[in-house]
Amino acid sequence: MSSAPRSGRRGPYAKSAERRRSIVDAAFEVFAAHGYRGGSLQDVADRVGLSQTSLLHYFPSKRELLVAVLDRRDAEADSGPLSEESRDFPTALVAQARHNESVPGLIELYAVLCGESVTTDYPARDYFITRFDRLRQQYATELRELAAEGRLRPSVDPERAAASIVALWDGIQVQWLLDSSIDMAACLKDYLDGILFDPDEHEPTDALTGLDTDGGFLRNA
Repeated sequence: MSSAPRSGRRGPYAKSAERRRSIVDAAFEVFAAHGYRGGSLQDVADRVGLSQTSLLHYFPSKRELLVAVLDRRDAEADSGPLSEESRDFPTALVAQARHNESVPGLIELYAVLCGESVTTDYPARDYFITRFDRLRQQYATELRELAAEGRLRPSVDPERAAASIVALWDGIQVQWLLDSSIDMAACLKDYLDGILFDPDEHEPTDALTGLDTDGGFLRNA
């Protein structure tokens, strides 16, 4: 028995979800332009043609709206080259930096909210603390794996290098927002070239002994 054709009308859930998305999109723009503290719920409501009371029906507080904006930011950021399973870490980092140039709004939002996170009682402070800790651990793990392959220079400490990559990347992005002639990807690649060996030019090494696979000592970094 064939079922009756479905009508093109959407149910209330779909309409509600679409409205929530439009509110998050508007908040994304408001927070990127004015920051969390400077951007008001009324600014967001005006962009989507709602009253502030109606907006609060979808997001009961400004803090909840900020969380939704950060979730959207993460979803977009996680879709770049670093999310690919089979990728060379330094190559993917540089490719991600190049990709970020195509999403300036995302970078602007991140820079503004991250800067605000150091202030007292900022609602997303824990989000940024957790994010930086996760990135440092992730990058340090990747660098230790490169060390085991003989690609990390012996004088480089993976934990400090991981923190340096995060700091360099964030700082370069801020400069790029102010001056688009800055080449973010090239700056990041220059740093990585300074701490890594070219895999095509150097033999794999034992990360603990500093010997190449034939037992010879590495050249000084």
